[in-house]
Amino acid sequence: MSRIASIEISHHRLPLDPPFKASWDGRPRHYFDATIVRVRDEDGREGIGSGDLMKGFEGHEELFIGHDPRHLERHYEVLSHINFHYGRCWPMDLALWDLAGKVTREPVWRMLGGRADRVRLYASSGVLREPSAMAEQAERYVEEGFPAMKVRFSSSAGGRSTWRDDIKALEAIRARISDRLELMVDCNQGWRMPWDTTLAWTFKDAVAVAKELERLSIYWMEEPLHRSDLKGMKSLKEATSVRIAGGEMTRELSDFRGIIEERAFDVIQPDVALVGGITGCRRLVYHAREAGLMFTPHSWTNGIGMLANAHLTAGAGDAPFLEYPYDKPEWSEARRDFILAAPLKHADGWLNLNDAPGLGIQLDEDRLKATRID
Repeated sequence: MSRIASIEISHHRLPLDPPFKASWDGRPRHYFDATIVRVRDEDGREGIGSGDLMKGFEGHEELFIGHDPRHLERHYEVLSHINFHYGRCWPMDLALWDLAGKVTREPVWRMLGGRADRVRLYASSGVLREPSAMAEQAERYVEEGFPAMKVRFSSSAGGRSTWRDDIKALEAIRARISDRLELMVDCNQGWRMPWDTTLAWTFKDAVAVAKELERLSIYWMEEPLHRSDLKGMKSLKEATSVRIAGGEMTRELSDFRGIIEERAFDVIQPDVALVGGITGCRRLVYHAREAGLMFTPHSWTNGIGMLANAHLTAGAGDAPFLEYPYDKPEWSEARRDFILAAPLKHADGWLNLNDAPGLGIQLDEDRLKATRID
């Protein structure tokens, strides 16, 4: 029987020059951090995970060492308790699934049900650009084979002035590419960076924006109200034909139960690297499906988080497309996946998985050594 022998956590920092100015953050980002979790068994096999910083995990290693890594539900319960008392340590769950796949010699997508070995992607932009530049970016996505694109609205000072300026960017995109792409909008109203005290939209603001998005045939509007306003989300859902999406930073799976039971959203977007891991989020796949909601994860962590979300979506989900963070030059695949031996690459708008056991992760050990921080 395989038993967990050791757990190692390391932190890494990639300098960004030029910086990345994310639409949801008024401060330019001059570096990109990644946390790596390695879980090894007594036979030398290694499971790898990444995502949040693993704050609060130190001192709890003995709760896992000596246990079979395949006892995923047991480990999930322990991680859920750590999550309650300390921080989000779900990268550990990803590492355990990767190791369990290596023990069983199966890819995670097959362990999760094997519905498919690939996922359709939407290109997820991250930078606020002038309308003409946004239209050019959309044209490039069409040429690369993506079926859909997500456009960011400004959330704070330093972005576009008002949502009406954001609408102008959408209009420029539609004028350039017509209906060759499905378009989604991230309204960036659900949460803020710690230093950003800008208030979220009111319900009336969101209704006004929704009417404009209907005119432009937008597939969904994401995080249009503050995360606590579930009644407002449900009312907005009933007031517009545009799908309402959200939940990317929701902390507890129990919160999603309320969202699903109330039918507050049309689309739920948990990220396995940030909430519940693969073990927890697969519950949401089935719960959402039975309630008639769409499940398609948020995936703005790094290539490991992207892979983990892709395995869940391919193996158990049936989402029309999965988020693929990709906005050159500021957010390239090379930056996003600097921890990997080779960046993930889409193929005509698809991410193909393979039969490699576990998540199929191959780390760039030299890069990890060069970027390691205390």
